[in-house]
Amino acid sequence: MNIDVELDRVNAPAVRATVLAPVFALALFTSAALLFWVQPLVAKMLLPLLGGAPAVWNTCMVFFQALLLAGYAYALLLSQRLSLRNQAVLHAVLLLAAGFVLPFTLSQRVLALLPTQSSPIGWLLMALLVTVGPPFLLLSATAPLLQRWFSHSTHRAARDPYFLYAVSNAGSMLALLGFPFLLEPAFAVRTQSWIWAAGYAVLVVLVISCAILLNGRKAVSSHAAVVAEEAVVTVEPAQRFEWILCAFVPSTLMLGVTTYIATDVASVPLIWIIPLTLYLLTFIIAFGNKQLIKLPLTSILFPTALLALGAFVILSPPISVWVTISLHLLVFFLAALMSHQRLAQSRPHVSKLPEYYLWIAVGGVLGGIVNALLAPLLFSMPYEYPAAIVLALLVRPITTQEQKTKSWMRMTFPVFIFVLTFGLALTVPRLGLSGKLDNGLVLLLPLLLCFAFAVRRPFVFALALAALMFASIPYLNASTQTLATERNFFGVWRVTTSPNEEFRRLYHGSTVHGVQMNDAARKCEATSYYHKDGPLGQVFAVYNSKPSIKPVAATGLGAGTIGTYAAQGQEWDFYDIDPNIVRIASDPRYFTFLSDCTKASYRVILGDARLRLREAPTGKYGLLIMDAFSSDSVPAHLLTTEAMNLYLDKLSTDGLLAFHISNRYLNLEPLLSGLSRRAGLVGFIRRDEEHNVVGRYPSLWVVMARNDSTLGAITTDNRWRRVQGDMVWTDDFSNILSLLK
Repeated sequence: MNIDVELDRVNAPAVRATVLAPVFALALFTSAALLFWVQPLVAKMLLPLLGGAPAVWNTCMVFFQALLLAGYAYALLLSQRLSLRNQAVLHAVLLLAAGFVLPFTLSQRVLALLPTQSSPIGWLLMALLVTVGPPFLLLSATAPLLQRWFSHSTHRAARDPYFLYAVSNAGSMLALLGFPFLLEPAFAVRTQSWIWAAGYAVLVVLVISCAILLNGRKAVSSHAAVVAEEAVVTVEPAQRFEWILCAFVPSTLMLGVTTYIATDVASVPLIWIIPLTLYLLTFIIAFGNKQLIKLPLTSILFPTALLALGAFVILSPPISVWVTISLHLLVFFLAALMSHQRLAQSRPHVSKLPEYYLWIAVGGVLGGIVNALLAPLLFSMPYEYPAAIVLALLVRPITTQEQKTKSWMRMTFPVFIFVLTFGLALTVPRLGLSGKLDNGLVLLLPLLLCFAFAVRRPFVFALALAALMFASIPYLNASTQTLATERNFFGVWRVTTSPNEEFRRLYHGSTVHGVQMNDAARKCEATSYYHKDGPLGQVFAVYNSKPSIKPVAATGLGAGTIGTYAAQGQEWDFYDIDPNIVRIASDPRYFTFLSDCTKASYRVILGDARLRLREAPTGKYGLLIMDAFSSDSVPAHLLTTEAMNLYLDKLSTDGLLAFHISNRYLNLEPLLSGLSRRAGLVGFIRRDEEHNVVGRYPSLWVVMARNDSTLGAITTDNRWRRVQGDMVWTDDFSNILSLLK
């Protein structure tokens, strides 16, 4: 029995009725803003402790989604077991109690438990639970509870309070956009924690105000009428499954596209917030009173954008990579909008609001679990992203063309696409055409056929696209042989070789991180970005010319290529956070730079470079090499003023500080220039355009020292010039936009 009905509907006095909707709207707006402000805030606090890995954000999202689900379950339980008055009293008391964990801080006890030899996922979830768990749980329950309370008022909008859902999403979006552009530049993380705590106190006052406004004289409406109204509303299991599915698809796609961008650009709040903002925008559009884009149109725009993305990926035209990234975001936006429009169309009677939100939260948390927790265990490569795209195509609403399609056609066309793609993959490469023309015939032609003949048949189109993906796997892997694949919290590593090439490559994400010659006579040759005629070769020439040589520290092990510069009698420390790459670099089956070519005494120190460098004695190193990148992603916490202060403390007075800043997306020179100026260092930059020698890649390096004389011949070499620009990042603020190429 629902005890809520004993209160009947509240018939507030005129003055209460006037302010009822605004106060409820303000409370929901504040609750949502706090809810989405705290997510990037706490993730930013934790990011430097885990090497700036993109998986930090995905794991945080799983935690937040799980607590969102728990909050909705709590709201549903309260609405079923307690009267409105008792709900309000209990919720207000718990909100006050949760406030005792504020402001957010990471205790030394929690920091001491941070693992270095195993996956940090468990530690990260525990740290989130003790740091932000209680207030986040109660904030998650506030929106469905307030909407439920409002639906029991006599306000004219009480029977359809979904406009409050749009208000809530607007507060969420404002908080997300305000974080990178307003809050992060203006306030330190600690200061933001205090401001957030003040906002939390305001919310408690607003929730209590909502409860008081509802506590007016009771309506004359029949108790039995309310009971009857709610008794006829039922939710079928199929409806619950649809809600879960339509919430699961945008959740898993959001994390997939976030990982794609963060792995190659940077894992910073701005990059996290772009997909999440688009995700919320689709909610606002889908649940708005006016539909700017109708569901049938969205259902066509989604595969059309997917076709454009596929064409760009297949043909790789000479345009900015940001066009491709924008297309990924557009595909995600349209897929999420379509799914959320289906959710909005199937929304239930207001009496089922708490259950509705509960099943939406179930879908959201399942999407997070699949991407952040299960996918790294089940897939050696990030296959969950294309799989989610195919699933999103299956969520498209059934069309009349689909209903008229014969059952045999639904299977025959995908089989035809599979056979066609596989056949083209076997025959086209033998024709001796250009690589782009091969790709166009083998991959783009079947994709165009899928679109032309099946785009208005969602089920057939999704199966045909999946068939194309499977059939193309042998073609995509024909030119390389994968020797090893390792995937964990810190990303995906691959070791590849080719019958037509003279070397093995190490990939992290889409970026080469090491190359070793297969020829035994050349196996100890420095290659890729580290060859002896390049910038790093010059840096070591200066280092080795010093009469008293102190130890070398290198952050980012990679294949161990830098170890070829290690000489007998020297001491080297390699810092790396990823145990998988340590295994790959130490295994002679893949690379022998460490086992056969590193002549110095060396240690491999596992853990985040900033955390482990603190343990080194002051002035220990004569050369510190910063080369810790994830794919092409910038580890922002290693390029801040606080990080520079640490490096200088561990560097000898005549020591050298070298940064490898090759990047396809960002121009890091202004940042390194600003950091060197603030630290009182001189800095020089050299761009190496080497590409004529097999196994050597172009690179960009910056070297710093306390004075020009320490840099020796570098200062008079015309291939080097002084760094230019004046930008600074701190642990509290990093502005990616100003560095975009």
